[in-house]
Amino acid sequence: MKLAAVGKLVLALLIFSTLLVVGCQALVRKVLFYPTHHAGDEGLAHWMHEGRLIGFARHVDDPQNVWLLLHGNGGQAADRRYALPAFSDRDAVFILEYPGYGQRSGRLSRASFDAAAREAYESLRAQFPDKPVSVATESVGSGPGATLARLAKPPDKFVFIVPFDDLVSLGREKMGWLPVGLMLAGSWNNVESMKGYRGPVDVFGAERDEIIPVAHARRLAESLPQAKFVLLPSGHNDWASEPAVVIRNP
Repeated sequence: MKLAAVGKLVLALLIFSTLLVVGCQALVRKVLFYPTHHAGDEGLAHWMHEGRLIGFARHVDDPQNVWLLLHGNGGQAADRRYALPAFSDRDAVFILEYPGYGQRSGRLSRASFDAAAREAYESLRAQFPDKPVSVATESVGSGPGATLARLAKPPDKFVFIVPFDDLVSLGREKMGWLPVGLMLAGSWNNVESMKGYRGPVDVFGAERDEIIPVAHARRLAESLPQAKFVLLPSGHNDWASEPAVVIRNP
């Protein structure tokens, strides 16, 4: 084959690979994220940072604990008022709005979610320097939440509700006929993110979870010797109705 022909073939393969990756990433965003964009706050306080709305909050005077809540992939932060009864009335709760959700601008991606989680967490550390700051996550929120375990000053506690262990393994289980490894390359692996974390961890798995089978929550808990695992007799989206879900520190 002539060099010119080889060059054209290589160029064609590069273009094809680029289009495939871009197409996969677009498909992942469409399949993984389901934001809504209403302007309601459901009676929650607006959480502002540097003049931007980054979420909603339930404020408490002199809180015993401060919680950052990272919600699942559907709806938006204001819709998570249903989670508040699981927290102590003495604790402040800040619900992160992901970029591209609600009224917050930005791109739907792992990078943007991780950056938003870190920004939110560090702002709470700065605002409450003498209070324990912990992280509670729901479903896909476990991904950006778990990355905070790698910070120099990680959360005082983690609570994972209906989480996954590794998004690639979940994707292969759900969509094994697609090139999941390529589509989800570099995606969240909570087992890896939490490796080395020594603080307390609670993991709640749902026995009838049709979205993230409970085996994934079990594997995440089993990877952390200190983790407490609680099996809920519920599905993925009705965990908040279970009295066993009690989010506390300690």
